[in-house]
Amino acid sequence: MEQEWLMGLMGGLLIGLAGAVYLLGNGRIMGASGIIGGLIDSSERAAWKERMSFLAGVILLPLLLLPLGANGETNLTQSPVLLIFAGLLVGIGTRIANGCTSGHGVCGISRLSLRGIVATVFYILAGAVTMVLFRHTLGWI
Repeated sequence: MEQEWLMGLMGGLLIGLAGAVYLLGNGRIMGASGIIGGLIDSSERAAWKERMSFLAGVILLPLLLLPLGANGETNLTQSPVLLIFAGLLVGIGTRIANGCTSGHGVCGISRLSLRGIVATVFYILAGAVTMVLFRHTLGWI
């Protein structure tokens, strides 16, 4: 029996735990796009240390896990241009939606937020349409 699903389960549990710890410790929702966006536009200068710590953890933890055999392969595409373009589209989408998957999907749904539920439904639908278009119709991915 394949064990890859365990990695997804563990990742989901860790993201949920991180969201709960962030909310309980800070009184704020753990939305990665809001945390990073606040660093970029300097909207909350008082919380820059907390935001930098979060960003450092997001970047450094995968590097620390490399010696344990975590390689982070997605097998989605080998095109760096496509990955950069996709990342830019995700960034634009999170600004339009006023949040990302961690803010709306993880924290919003767990708090039964109607805004979070609606946003999550729409970005899942947008992702499905994108995959159908770019993978199955155009063959780009």
